[in-house]
Amino acid sequence: MFIFIGATTENPSFEMNSALLSRAAVYVLQPLSEEDLETLFKRALEGPLHGLSFTDDARALVVGFADGDARRLLNMLEQIADAARAQQNTEIDEDYVRQTLASKLRRFDKGGDAFYDQISALHKSVRGSAPDAALYWLCRMLDGGADPLYMGRRLVRMAIEDIGLADPNTLVQANAAKEVYDFLGSPEGELALAQVTIYLALAPKSNAAYVAFGAASRAANEGGSLSPPKHILNAPTKLMKQEGYGRGYAYDHSEDDAFSGQNYLPYSTACLRSCKPIPATRHGAVTSGASTPI
Repeated sequence: MFIFIGATTENPSFEMNSALLSRAAVYVLQPLSEEDLETLFKRALEGPLHGLSFTDDARALVVGFADGDARRLLNMLEQIADAARAQQNTEIDEDYVRQTLASKLRRFDKGGDAFYDQISALHKSVRGSAPDAALYWLCRMLDGGADPLYMGRRLVRMAIEDIGLADPNTLVQANAAKEVYDFLGSPEGELALAQVTIYLALAPKSNAAYVAFGAASRAANEGGSLSPPKHILNAPTKLMKQEGYGRGYAYDHSEDDAFSGQNYLPYSTACLRSCKPIPATRHGAVTSGASTPI
């Protein structure tokens, strides 16, 4: 018999062996509250930081930068104390904290739970037409160190998946914002990403193309090597004409409203078993299917 104790910042559901996980008790540790961090701050002032005086704004800034992490709080206080003593400074204000701390170090791992949770929150905020929330999550990710060009690519995806045919111009706008960032860089280019995030959130929504593409892909994958219906095939030879190639084809431009309504899909129903086609009209259609979560 043996007992092991481990700690990880990753999600154990994904990173630990399932057999090991089934034999372990998992405890989820939550970030410390501001009150907890204030308590640690007070203890540090009474001990290792004795002799230093922090303004209320400086104290609030350090607690905010700690972002719920006690180790980060103590590391930052140690960094501030070392700098202050080297400069024989005992009065710590907000400006001094900002100058001393090189980075805010938000909880953001560029590949773990925090990253995927936040990109999911951004995507669903856009899908849910919540511009304030969408802009907030965009800024959270940029603040945490996400690659702005990656964010631009995600916004392009949102324009295709969740807005699509309801406003095709959103794809143009999203791609343009990505290109603007690539051209201008930070910080000017980030404003283009912010603008298009708001634009996408406020745009009408349709996932018709997304749903139809998925269904058509399944039909193509599962339907086998089906041939197009003979009436829409060219018949350059006499034999092909005798076989029925091109027979009964209606030239749409010669029809009323340039719409014949003829069939263009394979005749086999097997290929369409999993396909829910977009209802056709004489001028096309914009429909919305069931939403598929990211």
